[in-house]
Amino acid sequence: MAHLLMVESWVGSMSRLLPRAIREGGHEFTFLTRDLHHYLRSAPDGTAHPLLGARNLITADTNDPDTLLPEIERLHAVLRFDGVLTSCDYYLPTVARIAERLGLPGSPPAAVRDACRKDATRRVLAGAAVAGPRFAVHEEWADIARAAREIGYPLVVKPVDLCAGMYVRRVDDEGQLAACVRALAGFPVNARGQRRQPAVLLEELLDGPEVSVETVSHAGAVHVVGVTDKSIGGAPAFIETGHMFPAALPAADAEAAAQTALAALKALGLTEGVVAHTEVKLTSAGPRVVEVNPRPAGNRITELVRHVTGIDLAAALVEVSLGRAPDLRGRDTGLRSAAIGFLVPETSGTLESLGGHGLPDAPGLLEVQLAEPGGRVTAAGSNNEYLGHVMAGDAEGLGARDHVEALLDELRSTLVIR
Repeated sequence: MAHLLMVESWVGSMSRLLPRAIREGGHEFTFLTRDLHHYLRSAPDGTAHPLLGARNLITADTNDPDTLLPEIERLHAVLRFDGVLTSCDYYLPTVARIAERLGLPGSPPAAVRDACRKDATRRVLAGAAVAGPRFAVHEEWADIARAAREIGYPLVVKPVDLCAGMYVRRVDDEGQLAACVRALAGFPVNARGQRRQPAVLLEELLDGPEVSVETVSHAGAVHVVGVTDKSIGGAPAFIETGHMFPAALPAADAEAAAQTALAALKALGLTEGVVAHTEVKLTSAGPRVVEVNPRPAGNRITELVRHVTGIDLAAALVEVSLGRAPDLRGRDTGLRSAAIGFLVPETSGTLESLGGHGLPDAPGLLEVQLAEPGGRVTAAGSNNEYLGHVMAGDAEGLGARDHVEALLDELRSTLVIR
């Protein structure tokens, strides 16, 4: 039995999947957080949060790595950790530093830091000739406006250090650009209380469909598990409205996406102790890297992969965090594709009604989770405002997405927000 240190987590599905994977692997974990109530608030009614299944619950200032590292060393002397991990983007660099400090398995801290900062990723990949959009990074308005004119409208505005599509916007002119920059400046601290970097990333708007490449890195080698396709909506925001695994792509396109992701991971130095989710645009000029995430995919993509291949990416993260080779052997699950679709609110108000009572009997349904009527709804500006999701599989081929879309259409017909 191994003992893992988990430093924070997302409060969504990965906060449930990781404890399960640790337990099923025969291991245990200590959970370290600066605010335990952050997780208790997200526990399903009438149940204990899975993170409370930890061997130890410890509170410390996880936002101050310089103070935290000596504390972790003292804990390690008593509790003896065999690995350290997190699912939360905002703590990945801290976990990498802890692993290095304690001599535990993990990716180099510089590699993780660069992957978690979108501007640093751009610079590293450009230096390694890994294809991406034209870009610029600035803090002052005059420099931002000038760079936007040089790149050319339309373009994409991004924060360098946020997740879930927050404040990522398409802009078509300088007026829209100014509004986006002001909005971003009005969000100086992220959801975990960490002060943000003021830099603004401008990128060329890429054409073509977007996919993600799911990989596992261990012992200097990167294994491609598969390619997921993505549906994007909510313009001018970029909201993920659904995914399907495997992507419905010609083999050559899937291979090109995979090779692009491999090149990006190797350029960043992410070839050890990481499960990664690399987003790629298949443009008319060839694949281009959108971003590299040195953690398992969110939005239940890991579950799509598991339903189709039998490969558990949460379990893979546990194993590589312990320095062990993960089991990446696929098996016949009876499904050829699995898809998820999200119910995205287009208006704000109060959720008055939402059907779905008959969905559990729908053929091929794998999951359904829907918001309860009576709650406050915010028009979606990122991946944080979903009203629920539907997941379904197809035993015959790549029909899972169509099945999910049909189920979502049924739900939309019952949706009332006032």
